[in-house]
Amino acid sequence: MAQKTGKCTVMVKSESCKGCSLCIEFCKSGKLVLSDKLNKMGYRYAEPVEDTACTGCMICTSICPDLVIEVYDE
Repeated sequence: MAQKTGKCTVMVKSESCKGCSLCIEFCKSGKLVLSDKLNKMGYRYAEPVEDTACTGCMICTSICPDLVIEVYDE
């Protein structure tokens, strides 16, 4: 079993995100925000904040209805 290091990377498939903001609402560490930019579908998408640490709780991956978020333990 892999051991969590406390350092995680969040990846958002921005072109598939519909900007529902559920991941942002449920992120305990405030790692995700709504982008000012639009994707090819015309939606503002979720994106990780670079200077905020991800705790690796994986709630964002569970709550995302479109499965566009991945969390990797470094």
